[in-house]
Amino acid sequence: MISRVYHATLFALYQLCIVIGIVAMPLALAARQAGVSLPIHRVLENVEEAYEASHARMK
Repeated sequence: MISRVYHATLFALYQLCIVIGIVAMPLALAARQAGVSLPIHRVLENVEEAYEASHARMK
């Protein structure tokens, strides 16, 4: 039961990170023009790895 809740929470967090990345795209483009990089991709990669690991454990 807890693993299902954990898996669902990771899925929701993964989807939320994707939405934040899409919404922050104009800010990221402006920051890139200024020579600054936003680390959204690192957060998304970490959440994706955790989600895939929990998905593999559930099988």
